[in-house]
Amino acid sequence: MNISEIASQALAEIERARGLGELEAARVKHLGRKSELIGLLRSLKDMPLSERKQVSMAANVLKEKLLDAVKVKQEELLSRGALPRLDVTRPGERIETGHMHPLTLMYRRVRDIFVSMNFSVVDGPEVESEHYNFDVLNMPPDHPARDMWDTFWLMKPGMLLRTHTSSMQVRYMETHEPPFQIIVPGRVFRYEATDASHETNLYQVEGLAVGRDVSLANLKYTIETMLKRLFGAGVKFRFRPSYFPFTEPSIEVDVKLGSRWLELMGAGMVHRNVFDAARYNPRDVQGFAFGVGLDRLAMIKYGIPDIRLMYSGDMRFVKQF
Repeated sequence: MNISEIASQALAEIERARGLGELEAARVKHLGRKSELIGLLRSLKDMPLSERKQVSMAANVLKEKLLDAVKVKQEELLSRGALPRLDVTRPGERIETGHMHPLTLMYRRVRDIFVSMNFSVVDGPEVESEHYNFDVLNMPPDHPARDMWDTFWLMKPGMLLRTHTSSMQVRYMETHEPPFQIIVPGRVFRYEATDASHETNLYQVEGLAVGRDVSLANLKYTIETMLKRLFGAGVKFRFRPSYFPFTEPSIEVDVKLGSRWLELMGAGMVHRNVFDAARYNPRDVQGFAFGVGLDRLAMIKYGIPDIRLMYSGDMRFVKQF
């Protein structure tokens, strides 16, 4: 088919188009990648030089002519109301809204509870030094308490992925003067086997309050207030003595689920050696600290049976919240 035949056929089909759909079909047929006109332009390299110039000029002129014809016809159809009719009585399509991850919901709830008690929210690095993660928390290199944390050590000597957000305690005290009350939410890492209640990556909230007259009674009140606001006034919990190298005395907090007690968090009064590391005088200030896992709180609050569900990326799980 020569150029004049292509022109007459294409222009006729464009003119006959009764709607935008037919016009688009004609455009694709005569100007698309598989059209005869584009095929003719691609075959120019095989033509003699004298014929190539003549055909090339005519083909390009025709291409512009067809594009103009399509534009004119489109404007004509639009002016005649060729757009699809809109049925205003037809029900609209339901817009699917997103869902908050249960860890996000729990973090926001816990943050709001502590902010209402005049705590400030502080952030800290996930890649931490051995100094802040262990040494200043009353755990020198030969201390057996280090075995309580399964640690991801990095290639750079003395660096690790933090095993708890307690690493921010001395970091914060070095640059701030008491009194203060802070929480430190963030991700921590443990080198341990995963199962329904353990993960290598989890989220924790560290709390620290330091002042002249801070006491264990203040700690108990803070924890009690948080638990009752989070789980309701009827929640049953208990304090029992425990051991942590950076608090003295130390306690653990359990909550009752059904007929069994579940370990929830550790806490205690800040050890004088931690104050020494921060260059605070233990005779002038006292403080309490606590650490609670957001994953554990979310599992209790929302009845999640397996911690691994929260890191599965399964949208069927997230859409339940």
